[in-house]
Amino acid sequence: MCETAGTPAEAVAAMPRPAAGTAVDPIALEPVDEIEILTLVDNTYDALLTGDERTRRAGFGAGAVAARQFDGDRTFAGMIAEHGFSALVTVRRAGRSHTLLFDTGLSPDAMVTNADRLGVDLGGIEAVVLSHGHFDHAGGLAGLAGARGVRSLPMVLHPLAWTKRRLAVPGREPDELPTLSKRALEGEGFEVIERRTPSLLLDGSVLITGEVDRTTEFERGMPPPHQAWTGGEWVHDPLVADDQALVVNVRDRGLVVLTGCGHAGAVNIVRHARRLTGVDRLHALLGGFHLGGPAFEPIIPPTVQALTEFAPSLVVPGHCTGWRAQHALAAALPDAWVQGSSGTTYRLTAASAG
Repeated sequence: MCETAGTPAEAVAAMPRPAAGTAVDPIALEPVDEIEILTLVDNTYDALLTGDERTRRAGFGAGAVAARQFDGDRTFAGMIAEHGFSALVTVRRAGRSHTLLFDTGLSPDAMVTNADRLGVDLGGIEAVVLSHGHFDHAGGLAGLAGARGVRSLPMVLHPLAWTKRRLAVPGREPDELPTLSKRALEGEGFEVIERRTPSLLLDGSVLITGEVDRTTEFERGMPPPHQAWTGGEWVHDPLVADDQALVVNVRDRGLVVLTGCGHAGAVNIVRHARRLTGVDRLHALLGGFHLGGPAFEPIIPPTVQALTEFAPSLVVPGHCTGWRAQHALAAALPDAWVQGSSGTTYRLTAASAG
């Protein structure tokens, strides 16, 4: 069991290794006919958003709850929004479907409550993937265990997801962040799979990136207050080296990239996905881009410029992206940008699938 950031040698081993050009042995990511990404938890919920041919929204009627203050003793509850992220990912290929859960939100109950209000059965989940160890992406594991039962359910994460971390803002007492316990998760029935390197899941149709190569000049990670415990002292943890993303190749369309917080940098992540797979086309980018707040707002312009050059068909910034970056991306990519919201499903199909 690893409850700390490990030894200095392990920390060095975990450092991302910049690499340029095409991978020598590209990962054979099987193209899929369709991917559906259901955002179970996001920072926002707007019941008045409209959908389109690829976007299905959860309106006010998504969940009715008991409330004796209303005639009929019922009212609409809608979706829960919180500072966290969780997505249910379903891929379809050759007539077969597979589903996994990518992150679980902040609180123990938001993800499972939203799933229940949407009528989504979490019993079909074949694996859980954690983008990284921060508590706003792992909090719903308790609710999942209680609602579903997770006997031998595989959970893929980076070995540094167990790292003890804190926020030491000058002038304030440090705030130690909740830390995942491997012993507790295994005790609940999760089959914990630790990987630093890329993983292929769901019959080879989903790629988990593992550690992301840091190749941009501007995506430098977390500021000094974000610290990790080495076993002997607290040190600056800029990289959050356990950060990884999910990648799917939609046949004849290109890559769909899903991030949790994007601590490795949204541009680094896309570059890494393209290099690993040998697929240049970015079809869609969804999830948290971590561009909110004074430490990250200065890198909004180069990030937006680089993402614009990728020319994605769909961009759904969520969670920790921040309102300034949202506005900048919406202005730069007006045909691709879509407002995220808890309970929204995005359906992307192969060119010939309609």
